[in-house]
Amino acid sequence: MSNALCRRLGIEHPVLLAPMAGEAAKPALAAAVSGAGGLGMLGCGYMTPQAVRDTIRAIRATTDRPFGINLFTPLDWTADPEKVVAYRAQLAAAHADLGIPEPDIPNKYEESYAEQLAVILDEAPPVFGCTFGIPGPDEMAALKARGILVVGTATTVAEAVALEAAGVDAVAAQGAEAGGHRGSFLVPFDAALIGTMALVPQIVSAVSVPVIAAGGIADGRGVAAALCLGAQAAAIGTGFLLADEAGLNMAYRGALQGGGVHDTVLTRAFSGRPARGIRNAFLERLAGSDAEIPDYPVANAMSRTMRAAAAKAGRAEYLSLWAGQAGALARAEPAAAILHRVMAEARQALVQAL
Repeated sequence: MSNALCRRLGIEHPVLLAPMAGEAAKPALAAAVSGAGGLGMLGCGYMTPQAVRDTIRAIRATTDRPFGINLFTPLDWTADPEKVVAYRAQLAAAHADLGIPEPDIPNKYEESYAEQLAVILDEAPPVFGCTFGIPGPDEMAALKARGILVVGTATTVAEAVALEAAGVDAVAAQGAEAGGHRGSFLVPFDAALIGTMALVPQIVSAVSVPVIAAGGIADGRGVAAALCLGAQAAAIGTGFLLADEAGLNMAYRGALQGGGVHDTVLTRAFSGRPARGIRNAFLERLAGSDAEIPDYPVANAMSRTMRAAAAKAGRAEYLSLWAGQAGALARAEPAAAILHRVMAEARQALVQAL
C-alpha cells in the first residue's frame, strides 16, 4: 500500500508514529516503527540539544530506514509572578502527598529551540516536524538546503494554508481527538477543535502538498478512513504507547489499560497549554483554575518534579497521562507487530468498504 508521499519518504506503509514527546520519546520505538516499514517520528521538544543529537544517533544505530524528529517552534509566553505563586501552591500540596520537598522555581523553563534546530541541521534526519507554529524563512531554507523534508502541524484549514505558503512538504492535520498538546497557532485552541473526519478532507481540498491525518487513529480502520478522506498517510500515537519499545512507567500503562482511557479531556493543568489526557485527580483539582495556571512552558517546567516523582512512586493521579480518544484500541505488542496488524486491518477495511 504505497503512494506519492510514501515513495518520497522512502517508507513501505502509509503510517507514521506520531511525534510524542516526554516519556514516550524513546529512540527504540521510533526505530522499530521505521524498521517495520513505517516512519518513526520522535518528539524532542523537551530535550537538551545534546540529547537531541544523541537521540538521532541512537535511532541511526538501530535502523537504516528513514525517520523524523519533531520540535516545538517557540511561543510567546510570560512567567506571570501571581500565576507562578498560585500554581506553586497547587504543586506544593501534591509534593507533600508524594513525600518530596516543596517545589522550587526552575532556573529555566525551556530548552533553546535555536540550538536544537542547529543540531537538526547538523545531523540532517530525513524528516523534520514542527508543532505550535512555522519555522522562519531562513530556517526553512536551511532545512531544505540540507535535504530535510519538513512536516508542519495544522489544526485548521488556515493553518494548513499558512504552512504550505511557508514551504512545508506535507501537513499533519491534527484533529480534536488527538492525544497530547494541541498544535494550534493561528487561533485560540477552543476555536480549532475540529474532528479529524471533518478536518482532513477540508485541508486536502485547500492545499496541494500531501496531508497526514492525525487524531483518533489507533487501528487499521482509522488508517483506511484517513486514506479514503484523501490523506496520504495516518499518524498513530496512543496506539503505540503500549508497545514493548515505548517503555512507559507502570502507572501510565495501567491507566491506558484501565477503564479511564475512555475518559479523556483537554487540560492546561500540567503544562499550561491545552493537551488531551486521561482524567485524574490533579487535572480535576485544577479544572476550574485556568486563570491561575502559568503559560506553557512555565507550568510544564514547574510540574516536572511532581510528574517524575509520581512515575517513580506509581501514582497515576499526578501524571500527565496524555492519550487520544481512541486509546482503548491500543494493544500491548511489539511495535512491528502493531504496525503489521494495523496494515492488515486497513487492507481488510478498504476491501469491505468497496
